[in-house]
Amino acid sequence: MAKNLVIVESPAKAKTIEGFLGKDFTVKSCFGHIRDLSKEQNGVMIEKNFTPIYEVSSDKKQVVSELKKLAKEADTVWLASDEDREGEAISWHLAEVLKLDKNKTKRIVFHEITKPAILKAIENPRDINQNLVDAQQARRILDRIVGFELSPVLWKKVRPSLSAGRVQSVAVRLIVERDREILDFKAGYSYRVVAEFTNGGDKKVFKAELPERFKTRDEAQAFLEKCKAAKFDIKSIETRPTKRSPAAPFTTSTLQQEASRKLGFSVSQTMRVAQKLYESGLITYMRTDSVNLSDTALSASKNEILSAYGDNFLNTRKYKTKNSGAQEAHEAIRPTYFNKHTIDGENTDRKLYELIWKRAIASQMSDAQFEKTTVHIGISTTNQTLVAQGEVLKFEGFLKVYLEGTDDEDDDEAAGTLPVLKNGDVLNLQELTATQRFARPAPRYTEASLVKKLEELGIGRPSTYAPTISTVQKRGYIIKEDRDGVERTFDVLTLVNNQIKQETKTEITGAERKKLFPNDIGILVTDFLIEHFDGIMDYKFTATVEEEFDKIAQGLEEWTKMLGTFYTPFHKTVEQTTTESERVTGERELGVDPKTGKPLIVRMSRYGPVAQIGGGEGDEEKPQYANLRKGQMLETITIEEALELFRLPRITGEYEGKDMKVQIGRFGPYVLHNSKFISIPKTEDPYTITAERCIELIEAKRKADAEKLIKNFPDEEIQILKGRWGPYLAKGKENFKIPKDKQNNPQDMSLEEVLAIIDAAPKTPVKAAANKKATAKPAAKKRGKKATTSTKKKTK
Repeated sequence: MAKNLVIVESPAKAKTIEGFLGKDFTVKSCFGHIRDLSKEQNGVMIEKNFTPIYEVSSDKKQVVSELKKLAKEADTVWLASDEDREGEAISWHLAEVLKLDKNKTKRIVFHEITKPAILKAIENPRDINQNLVDAQQARRILDRIVGFELSPVLWKKVRPSLSAGRVQSVAVRLIVERDREILDFKAGYSYRVVAEFTNGGDKKVFKAELPERFKTRDEAQAFLEKCKAAKFDIKSIETRPTKRSPAAPFTTSTLQQEASRKLGFSVSQTMRVAQKLYESGLITYMRTDSVNLSDTALSASKNEILSAYGDNFLNTRKYKTKNSGAQEAHEAIRPTYFNKHTIDGENTDRKLYELIWKRAIASQMSDAQFEKTTVHIGISTTNQTLVAQGEVLKFEGFLKVYLEGTDDEDDDEAAGTLPVLKNGDVLNLQELTATQRFARPAPRYTEASLVKKLEELGIGRPSTYAPTISTVQKRGYIIKEDRDGVERTFDVLTLVNNQIKQETKTEITGAERKKLFPNDIGILVTDFLIEHFDGIMDYKFTATVEEEFDKIAQGLEEWTKMLGTFYTPFHKTVEQTTTESERVTGERELGVDPKTGKPLIVRMSRYGPVAQIGGGEGDEEKPQYANLRKGQMLETITIEEALELFRLPRITGEYEGKDMKVQIGRFGPYVLHNSKFISIPKTEDPYTITAERCIELIEAKRKADAEKLIKNFPDEEIQILKGRWGPYLAKGKENFKIPKDKQNNPQDMSLEEVLAIIDAAPKTPVKAAANKKATAKPAAKKRGKKATTSTKKKTK
C-alpha cells in the first residue's frame, strides 16, 4: 500500500492525478458526497439548535468501506475535493465518516488539473475550512427545511407530489411574471421612415433614417407628401474613431449564457461538458464567480498572442470581479494550456473548449478600432433631417478571434458602410418608405437569460443555476419549447418617382425558439406561495439569504443563529397556512354550455388542467370532462376553445361499413376502426383530421402489419412476426423467442415446431401481489374481467 492516499471527487480526475504523483501515492474517488441529510425528522433536529442528522448513502457504503481500509493503511490522507463550499463539505464529511486522524490528514485545493498545479497543492496543504463547511451546511439545512415544510402544504392545498424550494420557486416566479407581462402587453405602433439614396455616379445604395417616428398613418403620409418634390443634400458629416473592448473571461454564468447563444447548449449540458473538460485537465475549475486570470495564465496567453497574431494584437488586462459576494473561486474559466487551440474528441467537447479558449485569449487582446461616420441629410421642404450612419473597421484586434453573443432580439440593422460623401452633395432619392412597426413586450426567458437574471438579482450561486433550471422543468412547473408565431398585417407607404404607393403586408410575430413557458401548475403554485409565503418568494429576501451564506463562509456570522432567525416566523406561517388557507384549483367559469345549459368551467384536477361541464350544486348527472390541449392555459382559454374540447370522440365517416371514430387516449390521439386502434401522428390535429386522412392511416397501418407478418397459423392464433431484433412468435398477448438456428428461415417453420417452442418456454411466475388481488376480487374474475385495479385515467 502506498504511503499517501489522495481522495478526489471523480474517478476521471483520480486517474489523471495519479499519473502526476508517482508510485508513493494512491488516488481514489469518493464519487461526490458520501452522505447527506437523513429523511428521519427531515434530517434536522430543529429543537437541538438545528443539529443535522447525516447518513451515508446506500450506494456509497461500499466506497466508504474501501476508503476506510485504505486510509487506515496510509501514513497521510490528502483530501483533494473541489475548492468551492460543496468540495469543502465533502472533505469534512470524509474526515468525519472515515474517522481520520487530524495529524495525518491534509486538505489540498487546485484550480486546474496539471502536474505543476497538483505538486504545488501538495507543497501547500491546509486544514479544512470550517467556515466554508458551515456555509454549505446552512444552505443545505435551510433548503431542506423550506422544501420539507412547504411541500406538504402544496400537497394539501394544490395537488399531490408537488415540491417547493427557496431558489426554484423564485425562478418559476420570474417566468410566470414575464408570461403575464407579455399576455397583458398592448402592442402600440408607430411609423418608421427610411430612405434609400445614391450619390451622383456612385451606384452604391445607402440608407438613412428619420430620427423621430410618427404615431399615425396620416402623419407618416403627410411627411411623404412633403418629400415629393424635395431636394436632399448633405448638411454635415461627423467622423470619429470608436473602439470596442473584449468581454472578460468566462465565469460559470457567462459560460452558460454564451454556450446557449452560440452553441445551443442547455445550462445542464454546458456544465456536464465543462466538468468533463476540467477532469481531463483541459480547462480550469468550471464553478466560479471570478473573472480574474492568474499571473501564470496572463503570461501564457501573452506568449500565445505574440506567437499567433503579433505584438499589435496584445493588450494584457486584469479584470476585477464586480460581484462582492463572489465566493471561494480564484480564477475565471480558461484553457489550461493556451497553445492548445482545439482538442480531439466529441464534437460537443471540442466546441465548448474552443469557446472557452477564444473568450480567454480575446480578453487579453487589443481593442477593435472603428471609424464611425454620421451624416445629416437635409430636406428642402421641411426642417426635419435624415441621419445615415456607417462604420468602418480599421483594426480588428480581439475580433480576429471572438465576438460576444447577445440576447437582444431587436431586428434593427447594424450600421453598414457608406460611399464617399462630402458636405453639400445632392443625393438621388431611390425610395422613401414609412413602415408600420409594432412595439414588442420583453422577451420570454431562455435558459441563458434566466441565469443572467438570477445572477443580476443575486439569487443562487454558480453551482445552483443548472440544477435549479433542470428541477423546475422536471417538476412540470415550466416547459422549454418552440412555439409558432401568428400572422399580423402592417402598412407600408412608399414614395417612388414622386408617387406614394400604399401596401398591406403580413409578418409572423411572436414566434418563440427554446423559450421557457410556465405550465398551469407552475402558475397556481406561484400564486399560492406569493399569497401565503411572500417572504420566501421575495427576490430581495432570497438574495439576502445568499449574502448571509457569504458572511458565514467568511466567519462573520454564526450559522445556527442565522437559521433560527429564519425558522421561527417561517414555521408559524406554515402552520397558519395549513389550517386556515383554502384549497387552490384555479377554477374559472367561462360561461354556459349551449347544448346542456350547464356551467362550463376550467380548473386544475388531480391529473392536470381540465374543462368541465356540469357537476355543480344540485346537479345529479355525471359531469363531462375534457383535458386541455397543449398550449392552452386555465388563465387564457376562451369558452369557444373549451367547447371545442368536447367534440371528441367524433365520427369522421365510414370505411368498409364501419365507423371511424377519433378519440384521445392515454398515449395520444387515435382512430378506432373495426376494433383496431390506429395512432394519429403528433403533428396532426384530431379535432380537424378528415375521413380521407383516417383512411390513409388505416391502410398504412395494415400495410405495416402485413410487412411485419412472416407466417400465420390462424387455427392456433399464432403468428411469426418480424421484430426489431429479428423474428419472434406471438400468441395472444405473449411473445416467444425463436432459437438462433431457426431465425434465418422462420417462414419454413411448421406448426409442430412452433408449438414445441411455446411449450418449452419458461412460464412467467405469478407475482404475490397479483395473487392477492385475484383472491380479493373473485367477482371480477367471474365477470371475465382482469382482477387488477383500473389504469383508466380519471379526471376528477
